[in-house]
Amino acid sequence: MSYVEYKDQEPQPLGESKEQQQGEESREQEAGRGPASANRQPMMLEGKSGPYFSSLDSSIEILKKRAQELIDNINESRQKDHALMTNFRDSLKIKVSDLTEKLEERMYQLYNHHNKIIQEKLQEFTQKMAKISHLETELKQVCHTVETVYKDLCVQPEATTLEEQTHKDGEC
Repeated sequence: MSYVEYKDQEPQPLGESKEQQQGEESREQEAGRGPASANRQPMMLEGKSGPYFSSLDSSIEILKKRAQELIDNINESRQKDHALMTNFRDSLKIKVSDLTEKLEERMYQLYNHHNKIIQEKLQEFTQKMAKISHLETELKQVCHTVETVYKDLCVQPEATTLEEQTHKDGEC
């Protein structure tokens, strides 16, 4: 049986089980003495009763009583152990629950801290992207201006060359 099956079970007391009692009754019936639950009288040997047998009977009764006391002590000890384990389990559950709550709280604190850092970085990123966009616009304007100046420079030398050519031709 696994631990899970034992966790809520009471310890089984020691002593005679139903099967043992039934087996004993059937053995006694077979021997002709009747059921075990009947009054048990010490067997008397024919014509022999004396101090030896009464001493033996009292010794057996003492042993039975002592055995029952031991069984009762064992059962009581098992019940105490069961109660102790139940208390330990409950205490452990409470401590684990508290620790889990603290861990979860710390985890959320870390999430908040990281969220602030990420938010700051995203804000910086957004500002830099806006700056890049502005610089891109300025660069396009500069490129357009350079292109316009270049076109103006390229067109004027041809025009001056023609004028100079005409002017030189007129002098000739």
